[in-house]
Amino acid sequence: MKGEFSRAAIAIIIAIVLDGLDGRIARMTGTTSKFGAEYDSLADLVAFGVAPAILSYTWALSTFGRWGWLASFLFVVCGALRLARFNIQIGIIESKVFNGLPIPAAASVVATGTLLFYFLGGVGQLNHPAILIGTIALSLLMVSSVKYYSFKDLNIFSRKPFMSFVLIVVILIIVIAEPQIMLFTFAFGYSISGPAWTLTKIARRKSVKRSEEQSQETKSKGWFV
Repeated sequence: MKGEFSRAAIAIIIAIVLDGLDGRIARMTGTTSKFGAEYDSLADLVAFGVAPAILSYTWALSTFGRWGWLASFLFVVCGALRLARFNIQIGIIESKVFNGLPIPAAASVVATGTLLFYFLGGVGQLNHPAILIGTIALSLLMVSSVKYYSFKDLNIFSRKPFMSFVLIVVILIIVIAEPQIMLFTFAFGYSISGPAWTLTKIARRKSVKRSEEQSQETKSKGWFV
């Protein structure tokens, strides 16, 4: 709120890293509890709901007046609903996917987008409708039924082919070389991967249905002849 937007964005990214570690550490040390799970959701709402909303509002949305604070408020509300729905769907939804955009992923788009703006030479506040539209889109994706890959079945420490190891090293080098660009690319890419995956499945389903209809039509014509 003092205008130190880059430092705020970095703090959110650090919180995302810590959020990926806290559950694993609790399981490794045998200190999991129901209280810890609920407290984790509260911390997520503050770090990935309230903080990005304040950042996006003070950085870019305040210039839009009422629409700006409504978009920020929508981000917080949808983030809270996303967390509540996630908590009640544990064990119901397949663990390989998330139902809706995870709130840390939505926060990462806001944070990395801010860092990218200043990396590209931006100064002060940003006044562009794309931020308003993007904030609303991220909010709606969080409460949608669009499926996202959870990476929970991805075992980084398992034995992998040599070329996979080389690819991981190359990606790490690129991220270290251009962190602002690459982090935003990963965050934005993941946010649109859900809708892209959904559209691909719909198109594939329609293609299979069309092929079946054409096959049945060909059989019926052959039988008629």
